[in-house]
Amino acid sequence: MASLAGRGKTKIRAPRRGLNGGDVDFDQHWSVLEKAFVEVFTKNASILSFEELYRNAYKIVLKKQGADLYNRTVQFVEKWLSETIRARVVQKLGNLARSNDNLSRSLGTSSERRVAGEGFLAELKLAYSDHKTCMAMVTDVLMYMDRVYCADQRQPSIYNKSMGCFREQILRSRITTDDDMADLLSILNSVILDQVQMDRDGVAIDKHLIKSNVYMLEALYMTEQELEEEKLYLRFFEEQFLQTSAEFYRQEADRLLKETDAGTYCRHAKSRLDEESDRCRSTLSEGTAPKIQAVVEAELIQNRIKALIDMDSGVRYMIDNDKLADLGLVFDLQRRVDAKKAELTRAVQGIVREMGEDIAKAVITAAQAPPAALTAAPEEGEGDKSKAGATRQVNQQTVAALKWAEDTLTLKDRFDKICKDAFLDDQVMSTALTKSMAENINSFPRSSEYISLFIDENMKKGVKNRTEKEVDVTLDKAIVLLRYLQDKDIFETYYKKHLCKRLLLSKSQSLDVEKQMIMRMKIELGNNFTTKLEIMFKDMTLSEELTNNYRKRLADADPKRIDLSVNVLTKMSWPLEAFKANAEDDPDGKVSIIYAPEVERVKNGFESFYASQYTGRKLTWQTNMGDADIKATFAAKSGTNGKPRVHDINCSSYAMLVLLLFNDTTPGATLTLEEIQAKTNIPINALCRNLQSLAVAPKTRFLVKEPMSRDVKPGDRFSFNENFTSKFTRIKVGVVSAGNKVESDKERKETEKKNDDNRSFAIEAAVVRIMKSRKELSHAQLLQQTIEVLSHQFKPDVNMIKKRIESLIEREYLERIEEAAVPSYRYLA
Repeated sequence: MASLAGRGKTKIRAPRRGLNGGDVDFDQHWSVLEKAFVEVFTKNASILSFEELYRNAYKIVLKKQGADLYNRTVQFVEKWLSETIRARVVQKLGNLARSNDNLSRSLGTSSERRVAGEGFLAELKLAYSDHKTCMAMVTDVLMYMDRVYCADQRQPSIYNKSMGCFREQILRSRITTDDDMADLLSILNSVILDQVQMDRDGVAIDKHLIKSNVYMLEALYMTEQELEEEKLYLRFFEEQFLQTSAEFYRQEADRLLKETDAGTYCRHAKSRLDEESDRCRSTLSEGTAPKIQAVVEAELIQNRIKALIDMDSGVRYMIDNDKLADLGLVFDLQRRVDAKKAELTRAVQGIVREMGEDIAKAVITAAQAPPAALTAAPEEGEGDKSKAGATRQVNQQTVAALKWAEDTLTLKDRFDKICKDAFLDDQVMSTALTKSMAENINSFPRSSEYISLFIDENMKKGVKNRTEKEVDVTLDKAIVLLRYLQDKDIFETYYKKHLCKRLLLSKSQSLDVEKQMIMRMKIELGNNFTTKLEIMFKDMTLSEELTNNYRKRLADADPKRIDLSVNVLTKMSWPLEAFKANAEDDPDGKVSIIYAPEVERVKNGFESFYASQYTGRKLTWQTNMGDADIKATFAAKSGTNGKPRVHDINCSSYAMLVLLLFNDTTPGATLTLEEIQAKTNIPINALCRNLQSLAVAPKTRFLVKEPMSRDVKPGDRFSFNENFTSKFTRIKVGVVSAGNKVESDKERKETEKKNDDNRSFAIEAAVVRIMKSRKELSHAQLLQQTIEVLSHQFKPDVNMIKKRIESLIEREYLERIEEAAVPSYRYLA
């Protein structure tokens, strides 16, 4: 058999025409060929002469009897397949032929089904393999017929025709004449599907055997045209395979959702996807891989992803318990079926939003809680500068503000880690998380103020004793919060107030860090945002130079002269209202303070010096923003060798003016609240707070109050406390709290009103710039471009823009175009 097949490669010369002459006896030559074909199909081809057989076929075709040879050969193959091969294959069916609809009930156990199925598959594989081998030999013998007759008559080659015979006589043949009985092709499908199901259930199967039968189905076609889409594998097996797989995974998904947790479900789904991909490579056709993947993804993922995400053990549970590996599986499954990750995005955004709301609620609750400690004046001593002395009042709202910022940053860091480890820095998920964080921050009404307070606290305490790298991390955190913020103009208002206090009260730990922060803001928000902030630093530098020059000029003067340090501030750049502890202190800013003579002399001296340096400028003294260092002398006590007790006191300028009044009184003399106010003209609210610090706070009680009570009321009398004692030489007098760092509701409304006024100017300026360049523009386009221009500062209100446009029309900057089809405006130069 092998020798004949091997001889097919030998070059055969066709006999010369008319070699034997006369007519060819077809029956005689066919008898020779038929006997030879029988020997080939019975695997006894070694005794045959290929040259002789070829010559017989050649003569038949040469004498125009190719059609008869073709038909007889086809009939021979059909007869052989139907009478010999089919019987052998059917014999292997056994109980498999009983019920094609439910193969699992045909036999008892999966083991029995597997063995019976493998027997049938092995026999069918052998039959097909032998058929191909035999037909290859027959084709070699009939080579001349293929070249001449089949080509001329456009008939399939004898080999292709024989494959069609195998399809019809074996695969499409029914076992009996019973119409209810399936053909062998249907049984083959059922057997392979059953074997695949057993493989899914963990039963070991012969994958190579199934693969061989799949090769057969891929090689055979529905018709003789042999179109690619008409392969038996595609038309018969694959469709049924995909349908049964869809039903299987549909049921499995329902069962898993009820019986397992979300993480287990994800791992199982991932495992199933890998299994099906491997199964197509090793058992079925690789062309089926994307199709079965789509089926598994549809049934296990796409149709179940919402239920999976919303499970008790779903995405929220994974995030709460840091199960990032499981969360990564959910992400991997979701992106397989949806590039936009809609369900996962929805769930994660909802979780971020919910956590943000929890942070906001906790902050509101903390801000409304009672303070943890009562007010007490702090003091500093030479012996222990690290201790603040008395316990400061715990400002609950300020603590709440800082907690909000820290918790928000912690939330962002947490989801940044989730995005990196679980979502692989996916752009869609990253954008969704950024959007949710921005919504959290901007939905909180005090976010601008709290972010400024967060920076303020870090500038005063947070950067102390930290490395440059740690400082950079702190600054980056602040910029992160600022980047999310929408109303950056409100933030600017608060930041200027806080920066003003830090610079003027020398509260900042490092001016270099302050300047670094300004530089980062300039990079993030632009030059316009930081212009006034930079002017504030410039004023501080110029003030320092001015003070040094003033001191040099007075170097030869009286050494006992009061030393003066002055900060000259540009009025339009500094938010001096930040130092008004109460709006009622000086509502118009026109209170004229009465200074002690020695202070007045120094004040006048500096004004003269300043006038000599600059012309056309007027100084307005902000006494409420200053502080003073004074020496207080107290009578000697027993055991001190008769030496008077001297203390260095640091206090506010108002407190200094109050204490200096008692230099001109006799021992034991008293001054009433009204007298002190008349002698100093200090606003009454500020005066009361300073008197509380000087006469009520136990460790800075330089004055004696009558009657003694916590509050200062009209008619209260004050005298110098000759018996004051303290173990510290240096004492700092803190003003009794004039309010929280966080604005009250009334103060916030005033800030918002001022901010709205500023926004009105900004909107008008933007509209004018746009119209000046465009000359004419429709109403809708003007609104859109105005919003785009201002979006980097704040989110403009459409109604406010409309009002400012009306105002510009009234002032004849713009006019309406009456003849326009849509509402439009024209710029008036």
